[in-house]
Formats: sequence, C-alpha cells, structure tokens
Amino acid sequence: MEKISILGFILAILYFITTELACNGHTRIDNNVQSEQKALIDFKNGLKDPNNRLSSWKGSNYCYWQGISCENGTGFVISIDLHNPYPREKVYENWSSMKLSGEISPSLIKLKSLKYLDLSFNSFKAMPVPQFFGSLENLIYLNLSSAGFSGSIPSNLWNLSSLQYLDLSSEYPKYVDFEYSNDIFVQNIEWMIGLVSLKYLGMNYVNLSLVGSRWVEVANKLPSLTELHLCGCSLFGSFPSPRRSISQLLRKSWKKIEVLNLAQNELHGSIPSSIGSFCNLKYLDLGGNYLNGSLPEIIKGLETCSSKSPLPNLTELILYDNQLMGTLPNWLGELKNLRVLFLSSNKFEGPIPASLWTLQHLEYMYLSRNELNGSLPDSVGQLSQLQGLGVGSNHMSGSLSEQHFLKLSKLEYLWMGSNCFHLNVSPNWVPPFQVKYLYMDSCHLGPSFPAWLQSQKNLEYLDLSNDSISSPIPNWFWNISFNMWQLNLSHNQLQGQLPNSLNFYGQSEIDFSSNLFEGPIPFSIKGVLFLDLSHNKFSRFFPPSRGESMLGLSSLLLSDNQITGFIPLNIGKSMPNLSYLSLSSNQITGVIPSNIGESLPNLAFLSLSGNRITGTIPDSIGRITNLEVIDFSRNNLTGSIPSTINNCSNLFVLDLGNNNLSGIIPKSLGQLQSLQSLHLNHNELSGELPSSFQNLTGLEVLDLSYNKLLGEVPAWIGAAFVNMVILNLRSNVFCGRLPSQLSNLSSLHVLDIAQNNLMGKIPSTLVELKAMAQEQLNIYRLNVNASSLYEERLVVIAKGQSLEYTKTLSLIVGIDLSDNNLSGEFPQEITKLFGLVVLNLSRNHITGQIPENISMLRQLSSLDLSSNKLSGTIPSSMASLSFLSYLNLSNNNFYGEIPFIGQMTTFTKLAFVGNSDLCGPPLATKCQDEDPNKRQSVVSDKNDGGYVDQWFYLSVGLGFAMGILVPFFVLATRKSWCEAYFDFVDEIVKWLLRGRATYAKNHPRRR
Repeated sequence: MEKISILGFILAILYFITTELACNGHTRIDNNVQSEQKALIDFKNGLKDPNNRLSSWKGSNYCYWQGISCENGTGFVISIDLHNPYPREKVYENWSSMKLSGEISPSLIKLKSLKYLDLSFNSFKAMPVPQFFGSLENLIYLNLSSAGFSGSIPSNLWNLSSLQYLDLSSEYPKYVDFEYSNDIFVQNIEWMIGLVSLKYLGMNYVNLSLVGSRWVEVANKLPSLTELHLCGCSLFGSFPSPRRSISQLLRKSWKKIEVLNLAQNELHGSIPSSIGSFCNLKYLDLGGNYLNGSLPEIIKGLETCSSKSPLPNLTELILYDNQLMGTLPNWLGELKNLRVLFLSSNKFEGPIPASLWTLQHLEYMYLSRNELNGSLPDSVGQLSQLQGLGVGSNHMSGSLSEQHFLKLSKLEYLWMGSNCFHLNVSPNWVPPFQVKYLYMDSCHLGPSFPAWLQSQKNLEYLDLSNDSISSPIPNWFWNISFNMWQLNLSHNQLQGQLPNSLNFYGQSEIDFSSNLFEGPIPFSIKGVLFLDLSHNKFSRFFPPSRGESMLGLSSLLLSDNQITGFIPLNIGKSMPNLSYLSLSSNQITGVIPSNIGESLPNLAFLSLSGNRITGTIPDSIGRITNLEVIDFSRNNLTGSIPSTINNCSNLFVLDLGNNNLSGIIPKSLGQLQSLQSLHLNHNELSGELPSSFQNLTGLEVLDLSYNKLLGEVPAWIGAAFVNMVILNLRSNVFCGRLPSQLSNLSSLHVLDIAQNNLMGKIPSTLVELKAMAQEQLNIYRLNVNASSLYEERLVVIAKGQSLEYTKTLSLIVGIDLSDNNLSGEFPQEITKLFGLVVLNLSRNHITGQIPENISMLRQLSSLDLSSNKLSGTIPSSMASLSFLSYLNLSNNNFYGEIPFIGQMTTFTKLAFVGNSDLCGPPLATKCQDEDPNKRQSVVSDKNDGGYVDQWFYLSVGLGFAMGILVPFFVLATRKSWCEAYFDFVDEIVKWLLRGRATYAKNHPRRR
C-alpha cells in the first residue's frame, strides 16, 4: 500500500511537470507567433506598395500571406520572397507598377528562423543596404539584386556563415534611375572571408575599384564557391594576376568553380594556356575587357582533370569586345559540349577552323567584327541546333548555296553582312528557317529582289542595304513587313513607287535612302518612328490634308530628292511627335511657315538647307525649345537673325550660312551656352563680333567668313574658345594686329583670317597651337546628340582653288593669313607646327628667307608664299616634302638656282615666276655656270663652298674599297709591302686634293 502511494505521488509529480512544460511550451510558441506576425506587419507598414501586392497580408494566419513560407509544425517564418515578378529590362511598365519601395523595418530581426530573403528588382531608391541584415544569422539565401540600394555594402554580413547564395548586383547602367544615386560599392572586401558556406556570389555592377586586386585573394578563400559574377565592377589589372597563374589561383578554392563572369571590366593581359585547369568550368565570360595576345594554341593543365579533353564541361565561352588577335586555335573544335561561342569585336584573323563546324551542340556562334577571311564551308548547314550565326564585318568571301542552310531549321539570328558573299540559290528556294534578325548587307543578292524572303513570316530586323538589287519591290513584301522593327534597303537601285500606305509594327526604323524611288511621298505611314527616304527621286510632298496616319512619326528624312512646292502649313498637325525633320537638298520654294514653332514644338533636328526658300526666319523658331540642330544654309533667306533663337537653350548647331541675311549678329546668341558649331558665313552681316560670344565656351566651330564684319579680332577669343577647332573669319573687314592670345587655342585645326585688313607681324606665339604641332592628328568629331544627321562642311582655299571638305574635314590642318597687310620676317616658329597640311601667307608684305628647316613640315600638302617680299635662296631641303603637291613662290625676291631635285621636280615654272634672279629648271633662265649640253648634279660643300663632281664620288668609292681590301692582304704578307702601299695612298690623296682645288677655282659659286 505504501509502495502504491509512493508510485502515485511520483506519477502525480510527473503529470504536473509534463502539463506545466506543455502549457509553457504552447505559451512560448503563441508568444513567438504573435511576435513574428507583429514583425511582418511592421515590415509591411514601412513599405510603399502602389499595386497593392501585399493585400493578402491581413488576418492571423500569416503563413498563407503572399510571399511568406513557414516551417511545418512551428509556424515560424523561414522565407520572405517579394521579388518583383517583372524585371525592369523586359517589361518596364509592369515593373514600375509592381515595384516595392519605402523603408525596410528592422523588425525582421525577430524572425529567428528566417533562411530565405528575396527583395530583388524593387526600387528602394538609393537606400543603403540595412546593417541589421548581418544579424539574420540563419540566412541561407539573400537576394537584393537590382533593388535600388546604394552606398557601401555593410561589412557585418560576414556573420552570415550559413549563407550559400548572395546576390547584391546593381542595375545595368542604362536602367539606373538618375533621380537617385544608385552607386553601390565595397570599401573593404575582407568581410567576405567569413562567408564560408557561400556557393553563389553575384555582385554585377557593384563598384569594386577601391579593393584593388584583393578580390582575387578573397574569392580564393571561399572554399565552396561555384559561381562568381563580377560583371561591370571596375576591376582592373592583369588577367591572370601578375604574381600568380590561373592554375595557382584554382589549385585550392576555385577548383569547384563552374561559372565565372568577369565581363565589362578593365582587365588586361593574355589568356594563358593553363586555362585547361578549369576542370569544372561550364560558363566563362571575359567579354568587354582589354585582354590582348592570342588564344593559346595548346591547352595545358589537363593532367589535373579526370577528362583529358580541354575544358570538358564548358558550354559557354564569351570573349567578345577585347583586343585578342592571331588565328583561332583548333582546340576550340574539341569543346564538344559548347553551346555558346562569342568571339566578336576582336582582331582575330585567318580562316575559321574547320573543327568548329563539327560542334553539334552549338546554338550561338558570333565571330563578327574581326579580321577573318576565307569562305564558309557548306558543313555549317549540318549544325541543326544553331539558333544564331554571326560572321558579319569580316573579310570573308565566296558563294553561299542552299547546302549552307540545309538543316538550320532553328536559326533565328543570321548576320553575314559586310563581307563579300554571293548568295547563289534557286528562285524557288524555301529556307528551312524562320529568322527574326537577318543582316545580309553588302552581300550580292541582286539584281532581282530575293524571292525566298516571301517565306519569312517572323522577320523583325532586316538589312539588305548595298546588295546590288535593281528591281522594284514586289507587292508580297509589304505583307511580311508589318512585323518589322527595323528595315534597311538603302544603297541599292530599287525602282518604282512606294505604296501610298506603309504599315509597320510598333516604333519601326525604316531606311529606303539612296535608291531610285520616284513619285509622291507616301501619305499614310503607320507604326514608323524613323523614316529615311533621302537620296531618291521623290518629286512631290505628301498631301497636307492626308497626313493623319503619321501621328507616331519621330524622324522624317527627305534630303537629296527632287521635291518641289511649299512646306505644308499644317505639317505639325500631320506629325505632332516629329523630332527629326530633314528636307535638305531639294527644290522647295516659298517661305518657312510663320507658325513653325507652334506646329513642330518637339523638334530636335531641323534641316531645310540647299533649297530655294525665301523670306525671313520666323520669330516662332524660338518656341521650339528642344532644338539641337538648326540648318537653314544654302537658301535665299533675307532679313535679320531673330533674337528669339536664344530661347533654344539646347542648341548645339546653328547653320545659317550661304543666305542673304543682313544686320548685326544678335547679342542674344551669346546665351546659347550649349552651342558647339556656328555657321553664319556668306551673308551680309555687319558690325563687330558681339562680346557676349565670350560665354560660348563650348564652341568648336565658328565660321563667319564672307560677311562685312569689322573691328579688331578680339583678344578674348583665345581665352573664351578653349575648345575651338575651326576658326574662319575670312573675307571681312577686320583690322588691327593679329592678337597673340590666339596661341591659347590649343585644339585649333584650321585658322583662316585671310582677305581682311590685318597689319603688323605674325605672332611668334602661334607655335603654341598644340593641335597643329601633332603629326598624328586626333580625329575631330562634334559631341552632339543630334549631329549624327548633321554634316560639318568647310570651304578651304588650298592648292590654288576652293575645296569643300565634309567627311575628311577632320584631316585638314591649316593656316591662311593671305590677302592682308602683314609685315615682318617669315616666322621661323611656324616650322614647329609639324601637322600643317595647308599654309598660305600670300599677298602680304612678309620679308626674310624661307628657313632651311621648313622640311620639318612633313605633312605639308599646299604652300603658298606668293606676292610677298621674301628673298634669299630656295632651301634645297624642300625637295624632301614628299606630300607637297601645290607650291607657289611667285612674285618675291628669291635668287639663285632652283633646287630642282626630289619633290621639287613636280612643279612647273608657274610656281617660281616673278623672281627675276632665279635660274635653272623649270625656268627657261639658265644659271651662268650651267653646261648647256650636260647638267651635272651638285651638292653643297659645307666646309669651303666648292662643288664635287660625280667622278669624285666614284673615286672615293674605289678608294674606300681599296682601303679596306688591299691593307688586309698587304698586312697579311710582308712589312715592306705595307710601307709601299701607304706611300701609294699618300700620292693618290695629294692628286685628288689638287683636282678638287682646280675645280673650285674654275667653278665659282654664284652669290
């Protein structure tokens, strides 16, 4: 009985303890559940949710809230997945509506079991990565990519020792929201060493420039790492590291690496043969760097891999946009699992290895923009998995038959253009593929329009430009073109008329330029953003009342046609969204519509040049405030320049040249601080150059030639126009001295102040024109957004004629100060401007001599020093100016014999007439010492001024040979022979010296 009581007592105690523990356990669980629910509510309250994505976050059962996952049994939150379902680069509108923003509450720390957190592709607008994330110690997965975070990545993330996946990648630069800073960077990378479980590390477009080469050592200490994504991280230095080879880097930690992405950095160096040590590598992307050298002919390190074939697991090899050169190695054909090969935009040469055409798994092969040659074998048609093939922009040639495409049924992208291929297929050929992108420009497809295109129903991008097609476009083509985003049929001989209606898909870019189309311009154009119909034979404008279908048109280029009539008054109603309009080089008459500012308020580019337009420039032009280019040149415009143009604050180019404009230059033009190119040449403008132009500090081209401008050339030009490349003040009424401050124009390529009333000396400071002192000229290009449609042009007086330069303008370096009243001696310093191509100082009062070192101007092509007061002899060194094709030294005071040797033999007597004391060819005047039967070549003796005949050269040559050979044999035999030999040499030398003295006495040098 006593035992039963004791047992009951024990059972009672156990029951009490068990019940108490259970109650306390349930209480703790309930408390934790309430705590986690409150943490989630606090987290939600800090977020901005424009599309109400978190509408399900209500009630007590939070495990069923959208994006939340819980642990079975306990109900603890283990996963929060709130990534934006629409990545920005794919569907921007959907991304924008679904993005989360706002603040991230630290209440997440209370979620002790949280293992998975994904906030990617949202917009936390320049917010720093929260410090408290380093306290989420159980995290296995953390994805913050493209979520808008900024600032330094917190170093306390090293606490996440269980983390296997970490993605902190930033936005690709073109998607950055510039309203907010999006610069995310790492100051110290050592904290990553604590991530001992990490398998995936994504830091694309995170700035790692501050960590130098330490990223290599840190990544090498992550023992589990299999994927490393460091694209666009500002990495620099040699690849591999200058102190260790790739095989050393991979010997330990990187042995497991499967994905390595180091693209779009600043890595240089070569790709070593030890790349074969990447035994597990599946994906290698080193594109967009500065890698050089060639691909190794042999892969080493295979002994460390189980397979003896090179890179046995590699499926994607991406090395585009580097500086790699040499031939493509045969081992590329041994990468049997390769699916993607990107080698475009390098300097590879030679033929494509035949082994590449045996890779049966190949899906994409891009070899474009290299120096490859040879032909394509028809075995390419056996690559049945091929979806993209790019060999364009090389030096390849040969015939392409139907066999080249036999099994390419999956092909969607084909770029073969800018080669010398000839497509030779039957008229009834039906390709096995349905391509979306087809670039076959500069191939020979004509003369008939390719009939096989009729089968291509999925075309979105088509380029058949410069393909020798000379037939009309068949009607069936318009039935397959409505899906196209880009269509280029330019530079053929396509004939006939375009249909009245052109219907395309979306915002298409259409280029029909440089053909033989004629008739009226189509008046119904749907779905077209960019339309180029220039360089054809269109004769009439579209009917102004029937342009309702052009509402979406942004760019309309109709230059170089035969269009007549007036500019329609309601052109803006037909095309209210027009940004680019070019009607240049036609036969348009009438006036510019006075309401053009109201009709076309969105224009960025407006060109009416090269027509027959009269009247004045309307004041309403100032209402088109987005204008970047105004080109009204080569018309018959009159009146003054409207001061309202100053409202076009974005203006880069203003070209009003070759008109009949009058009055003064408005001071208000000085407010156009974005202006880079200003042409007011060939008008009737008067007055002085406005001092307000000092504000145009970005000006690179200023052409005010052929006007009636007066006053002195302002000294402030040198200080204000530091970027000036072309300064043309030719044929005005400028007076005074040439300011020495012009030497500050260190970028100047062309200085033309000819035909004015300048006086005084040419400043010696011109030697400081640094751009002219460079033999290898930096090519000049305007930095203008809309200037791709504007072509700079300049008339340069060179080689005795007016030459207009456009595409080659950047190669002209010249100084023209002719037709002034300049005096003083020829400036010696000018010979240090080694890049000069044109030099014209004619029709002034310049004295002195041409310096002997003028031969330093090795680029000189045109030299005109005529009608001055120059004297002395013509330097014989000018004969070495091999580029000199025009020379005019006439009407000066030169004397002596013309050095008619070398390049000087290419000039006629017209280059030397008017110098009464010059003699010798090509003039008829013979020099006094010249033998009429035989003119001997002469050279100057610097010691005594004598002349040495050709026989003297022969004797010296023979003496040299004897002096080398005879002593050798003499000294090798007897001493007595040696003494007799040197006595003989002494007699020969005395005889030569007597003959030389006699020649000098009988042939005195003309002074």
